[in-house]
Amino acid sequence: MASRPSRSLKYEYELYLEREIENYKESVPRSVLLSIGDDAVSALAAQQQFALTELLLVDEVDKIIFKRLRLPAYVTWRKRRVKLMEELRRPEHWGLRPDDLVVRAVQTVTADSRVLLAGAAVETPALFLAARGCDVTALSAPDTVQRVLDAAEEAGLGERVHATALALESWTPGAPLTAVIYTPAAFVGLTSAERARVIQVLQSATADGGVHLVQTIAAGKRTPVSLDELRRRYRGWEVTVEEGAPNTFLARKGVA
Repeated sequence: MASRPSRSLKYEYELYLEREIENYKESVPRSVLLSIGDDAVSALAAQQQFALTELLLVDEVDKIIFKRLRLPAYVTWRKRRVKLMEELRRPEHWGLRPDDLVVRAVQTVTADSRVLLAGAAVETPALFLAARGCDVTALSAPDTVQRVLDAAEEAGLGERVHATALALESWTPGAPLTAVIYTPAAFVGLTSAERARVIQVLQSATADGGVHLVQTIAAGKRTPVSLDELRRRYRGWEVTVEEGAPNTFLARKGVA
């Protein structure tokens, strides 16, 4: 699978400025914006521009707001951002242990990998994987989706996290996946045939060498999908099952 180029910090800085300036414009009364517009016209007139265009005016307005908000210059922002990203990459920042399944999963993926999360408790894994450079799609309950998106935006990871309330059986992969991480809850209400179809679609969409991980298979309890069923569905894949409370299931797709 061809990897996509990572976004540069310069580009992220430009997005940060755009977001902060637009948020300011939406938060103040129209009279304030008109006043800033007048200041911008005066500033441009003093510079003896050949022609006052709408583009020049918008740019000057943004410069005035930049100064009013005392937004940091790129060099200052970059230092802060690098330090923050180092912190966000730490599992402990998200309350994860080094031996948690999702933490060990990052050993199998690289930056710019596409990861699908489905089922229960997707918020923390989504943010952790995004901080590690993955492009993450999270399928969750409607009341969770906005929380995931808001948390990603707050952490500066909004461009890497895509959350939707679509059920797993209704979601269609738009590009090859590097990893799929789901809980049995993703299969609630599905028949055996429907589960088989969903898993087959995900398997086909997974790149060679990619992994599927199933979290929280509680030992001795009824679940929408059992370990025995998973073993059958993943014949031909390299399967590892770790027994415990809970059990975990990992399957790796072979390289053709």
